[in-house]
Amino acid sequence: MTVYGFSPSGNCHKVRLLLEQLGRSYHWVETDSSTGATRTPDYLAKNANGKVPLVELDDGRVLAESNAILFWLAQDTAYLPTDAWDRAQALSWMFFEQYSHEPYVAVARFICGWTPADSPRRAGLAQLRERAHDALRVMETHLRAREWFTGSHYGIADIALFAYTDVAPHGGISLGAYPAIRDWLHRVRHTAGFVPMVDPDPRAAALIAQSA
Repeated sequence: MTVYGFSPSGNCHKVRLLLEQLGRSYHWVETDSSTGATRTPDYLAKNANGKVPLVELDDGRVLAESNAILFWLAQDTAYLPTDAWDRAQALSWMFFEQYSHEPYVAVARFICGWTPADSPRRAGLAQLRERAHDALRVMETHLRAREWFTGSHYGIADIALFAYTDVAPHGGISLGAYPAIRDWLHRVRHTAGFVPMVDPDPRAAALIAQSA
């Protein structure tokens, strides 16, 4: 299995984290989407959407979209509930992550760390942060009564939501008002086989420090 991914990306880290926790063998190809590596003809021939992560199997099949990859990898493992209702609940949180969470938490982080300090996109940061807090409040409410998002145990919905929540402060989104989320992040970090996300490179880190 070959995984094309950009290590500081939360969407890519989701895949790496589950593969490590499953103990699966894979070959990681660092693919820097911030410098156009996903827009080359060779890459677009694999994924016409020009995004990472991407999984490629030895037989040539490819699978894109981080949460679809998580769902495929987790089949017949403890990371995906067997009960149909619990599985649907996990999927609902994964859809929430991609529609109500990632477009605000992740995009604010990207703008802070991977766009110039004078980028016009920075004018939208206040609104992105407001919407990010809307999503975090939904998560906080859930976690006040439950330990996980994948049902009664840690699993792929937790991995999906962890990736960008853990680095939300990079986008100027404080987690100070969310004690249940902070406790959940701590639990995820202490799951078996956990690996942290790679830190942004020095240039991105400097921009984050100026912006967040």
